[in-house]
Amino acid sequence: MADQGPRLTTAFGNPISDNQNSLTAGSRGPVLMQDYHLIEKMAHFNRERIPERVVHAKGYGAYGTFRLTRSLSEFTRAKVLTEVGKDVPMVARFSTVGGESGSADTARDPRGFALKFYTEEGNWDLVGNNTPIFFVRDAIKFSDFIRTQKRDPRTHLKPHWRRWDFWSLSPEAIHQVMFLYSDRGTPKSARFMNGYGSHTFSLWNDRGERHWVKFHFHTKQGIQNFSADEADEVAGKDPDYSSADLSTAIEQGDFPKWKVSVQLMPELDADTYRINPFDLTKVWPHGDYPLIEIGEMELNRNPENYFAEIEQSAFEPSNVVPGIGFSPDKMLQNRVLSYADAHRYRLGVNYQQIPVNQAKNADVQTYHRDGAMRTDGNHGAQVDYEPNSFGGPKQDPSFSEPPLRIQGDAGRYGWPGDDEDLYGQPKLFWTKVLDEGGRKRLVENIVTSMGDSPRHIQERMIAHWFKVHEDFGRGVAQGLGIDTAQAAAE
Repeated sequence: MADQGPRLTTAFGNPISDNQNSLTAGSRGPVLMQDYHLIEKMAHFNRERIPERVVHAKGYGAYGTFRLTRSLSEFTRAKVLTEVGKDVPMVARFSTVGGESGSADTARDPRGFALKFYTEEGNWDLVGNNTPIFFVRDAIKFSDFIRTQKRDPRTHLKPHWRRWDFWSLSPEAIHQVMFLYSDRGTPKSARFMNGYGSHTFSLWNDRGERHWVKFHFHTKQGIQNFSADEADEVAGKDPDYSSADLSTAIEQGDFPKWKVSVQLMPELDADTYRINPFDLTKVWPHGDYPLIEIGEMELNRNPENYFAEIEQSAFEPSNVVPGIGFSPDKMLQNRVLSYADAHRYRLGVNYQQIPVNQAKNADVQTYHRDGAMRTDGNHGAQVDYEPNSFGGPKQDPSFSEPPLRIQGDAGRYGWPGDDEDLYGQPKLFWTKVLDEGGRKRLVENIVTSMGDSPRHIQERMIAHWFKVHEDFGRGVAQGLGIDTAQAAAE
């Protein structure tokens, strides 16, 4: 075998056989804890930078309420999704992804859309983005992707060619890249953008029935975006524009609202559906699984102290309440582990005692003790083990989630090969979602961003654009001064 360069290993020198696919139980099964390479990558990644967040460092937020208008009692036992008309207090944090805490919040970047609902059954966190999709679908590639958005280790600058190199070699990212470089890549403010849970979650009821679910939050203020030139101009004049916009609107009583909807899929549909419903780079077509409106979210109170209430806020997909669960989504499976791990490092092992993170409406009873910055009574004289004979809190089997159906042997399973349609949904985005002006601006934004990329990366990326649509590929090629006939033949 020809020499292909240095061999990738773990931090202790163990050779890595596969750096593209997590170890799962079957091709669609959940990730296994024994995937030491994945855990090493993510645990190290979570600790690379202090003290700000590794991603989503620049953020702002507010408090509000969620009111359910349509019960989902047929599908779930979760009170937050079954008790109509009840106002559930919550807090939201919006953010850019790749920039540092002092960067401009109008930059072209996905926007974090993190929500924490203080329910009587415990905190429910929904940690998503302003996009229904993402760049990668296996968390083993996540840290590599994020590094392409960060600073070059040699120059400490942010050349764009790094991201285009990665994307050109990761065609599953095409759909999200098009979204990012469209007008929606530079929203004016959180008030004027949609939010999505993005991942596939599950709902389960008292009968042990499960449905897969996706959560959608559609702004009632209407979608408003900056053009690329406007975003650059505002970034130079007021890098905190979006943060100020939300705060000012709430201060003036102009409370922003979002329509909350879900898509529901019967559990067994996942076995035969034409796309993998747990693939974070794909959307569920609304014609197959229509949106069901279930409520409204309103933000109506600004924080009193940014650091205490927003910077120290900690959102994690592992915070679910009875009736809401996970899915075999590989990215979600890892985020359940990774987010809480990052919080313990960044804020300390007792981060749940910080007021913004505390369960407001549920009685907390655990055997967690000690640790840095313990601020409560540490449970006094109560014993710190279970089972015990002294009246300590006990398990309650009535809250057991129905078994998650999995199958298959442990292995590093790739995604479908040549038969997978990586370009179908991006093509619909080009032809159905964007109008003529939107397509023109998408091409212009991509050409500008790809300008510093080496020619071989440009050509490799243009080959993907041609597979999305011939007009798309030709437009980018012409903008970069590349022969379109040659590019189309690649």
